[in-house]
Amino acid sequence: MVTQVSHTANSDNEQLGGLSSIEHIPTNVEGNLNIKSVIGVILPTYCEAANIEQLIHEIEALTQRISILVIDDSSPDETASIVRSLQKKYNNVLLLSRPKKYGLGTAITDGFKIFLSLENPPQYIVTMDADYSHNPKDILRLMAPLTKGFDLVIGGRYCKGGSAVNWSLARLTISKVANFLASRLIGEAICDYTSGMRCYSSKLVSSIINDLHSETYEIQIETIRQSHLRGFKIGEVPITFTNRKKGKSKLSFNEIKQFVSYIFFKAILEYRH
Repeated sequence: MVTQVSHTANSDNEQLGGLSSIEHIPTNVEGNLNIKSVIGVILPTYCEAANIEQLIHEIEALTQRISILVIDDSSPDETASIVRSLQKKYNNVLLLSRPKKYGLGTAITDGFKIFLSLENPPQYIVTMDADYSHNPKDILRLMAPLTKGFDLVIGGRYCKGGSAVNWSLARLTISKVANFLASRLIGEAICDYTSGMRCYSSKLVSSIINDLHSETYEIQIETIRQSHLRGFKIGEVPITFTNRKKGKSKLSFNEIKQFVSYIFFKAILEYRH
């Protein structure tokens, strides 16, 4: 059940605007670019060799036409090699291997551009973590409201029925503060602005794609802000977020600093206007 709702969407023409003018589309994508799918899943990775194979198997087991796009930032643990081996079994797995660690924000933006540039773009685009913090089975739960008129559905940890498991007090505090600030900045009727698991309509993504400039985790707030400014319909369904089971967290101090800087910079702009 969707727990929060806001706004009505713009016209179809406004939503589709910009599809033919997407800037800087990555061209070195490996895999079958002629795939046809309803859902496109973006998996940004850095050192996820311990998780990526099983995660892809579980996504493939879902009863929907799904394509998977792994965007790997030159993981030294051979994450990309594992994905290439899986491409021999699954013809719906794409890989973008980038030369260095560019950050989550650019990975998601690149993923959006790649899916939109396909001859047969998916109707819905899902973003999620590749470390099992997010349950692959929630993909279909997030997609369902989009078939009923929503444009963006967020997997909420802080709405009724949602939760975050095995988080330290420090991590929970940082997340809560970030969500409070984002809520004050944007004013959307949702509980979790920073959740990385969410489902977008391709119409929404095509509308906001050229206005996304985040490098790291602030992409989560920027996409909501751009959607809010355009009047898209945003909802939220509860999920359980489980702190990664294998591997180490990638969140750095510099990324936290960029995240906070984005919020305060946008807040100043909004105040001046």
